[in-house]
Amino acid sequence: MALPLESDLLRIFLAVAEYENVTRAADVLGRTQSAVSMQVKRLEEVAGTPLFTRGPRGMTLTETGQRLLPYARRIVRLVDETTASLRVQPLDGPVRIGIPEEYNQLVLPRALAAFAERHPATEVTVMCGYSEQQTRALTAGQIDLAVVFDVNGSSGEVLAIDPTVWVSSVAHDCHLRDPVPIGIYWNSSWCRDFAIRSLQNHGVNYRISYTCDTTGGLKGAAAAGLAVVPLARSTIPADCRELTAAEGFPPIDASRVVLRRNRERSSPAVEELASMLRDAFSPLTSPLPPGSAGDPD
Repeated sequence: MALPLESDLLRIFLAVAEYENVTRAADVLGRTQSAVSMQVKRLEEVAGTPLFTRGPRGMTLTETGQRLLPYARRIVRLVDETTASLRVQPLDGPVRIGIPEEYNQLVLPRALAAFAERHPATEVTVMCGYSEQQTRALTAGQIDLAVVFDVNGSSGEVLAIDPTVWVSSVAHDCHLRDPVPIGIYWNSSWCRDFAIRSLQNHGVNYRISYTCDTTGGLKGAAAAGLAVVPLARSTIPADCRELTAAEGFPPIDASRVVLRRNRERSSPAVEELASMLRDAFSPLTSPLPPGSAGDPD
């Protein structure tokens, strides 16, 4: 027969287990000492065995109490999460977001999963593309939020600092060739103004051996040993590595990852997704290289 365990009893059990003292637990819970003692006794009656050993130094868990502890934590946490979800008001949509390809698999799933869990009825539309494309779409009112790489320190909320670095295959040494084969985005002003200029400033003899329009293409070229490529540090594949300043390849730029909003179309749903993007990007921030700035798109 299932034990009639009540979440309120388990919450009291956890407080006594944490403080090892009924009086302190009662103070934290906002109850009287006698009420807490009665509830502990009631839980022990349900369990059919003592859960605490009473001694001069306080209350310590018995073997049964130790077994109950992780289950009690899980049950109370689940009750709290359920209560919180029931209190969340449904948000109207849709929400339209633009984000660079670099973070389409690394960051976006975390943010969207958290958002969908709390607001399953809200429609989210994603536009994956370059920073310039996102900025144009935001200006045209086609998206509500745009995650972009910032060039000039213009307006927007900084989500992360994710330096762009030169990357090579772990299994190949193409960075030792002369000239060094490099891969770049085709028709990219950023590659011309930042990536290629960084090589020129450090006297690296290079040739453009690979061009493409996607970050995935650059990653593939690097992994295959076809070229050294510029990538955001947080997106380096497992079979590649960052080239260091000691090897003649210092960081290219600081890559400020910025969130910009469509001020003409704000809503609670938009702000909620913005908050979740902020949380998803927070682990990515790297130290800012001195005197550097730029935009990998």
